[in-house]
Amino acid sequence: MPISYLTIDRADYEDTRAWGLSTAVDVYGCDPVAIRSREHIVRFTHELCDLLGVRRFGETQVVRFGGDPRLCGYSMVQIIEASLVSAYFAEDSNTLYLDIFSSKWYDAEAAAEYAKEFFRAERVRVQTFLRQ
Repeated sequence: MPISYLTIDRADYEDTRAWGLSTAVDVYGCDPVAIRSREHIVRFTHELCDLLGVRRFGETQVVRFGGDPRLCGYSMVQIIEASLVSAYFAEDSNTLYLDIFSSKWYDAEAAAEYAKEFFRAERVRVQTFLRQ
């Protein structure tokens, strides 16, 4: 199964008068070269923010960590007008763990599809939650 979704639609968001939307996107089987490239990660982040329709504040922070090979990889944080986009790029498993939190509605499925395509991944798992 290439994509698995647990999502909230726009009607749910509007009907509940939610304060925000939070989405966890697990992207499995990513291109190993792409998730190990700081430049690629920054480009992904800028393009994702454009897709989400959110305004970025400040520079995208991308830092590589990991003394333990299992935990080695880049972490990314981007402050946005409506909150935050962050990610961890696990090199050991070639997996991207992306978190999006915004007080503005966005299309979580489109964001997941974009991440899957950008990192040429095998499959994606998406979970979206309303923040009250």
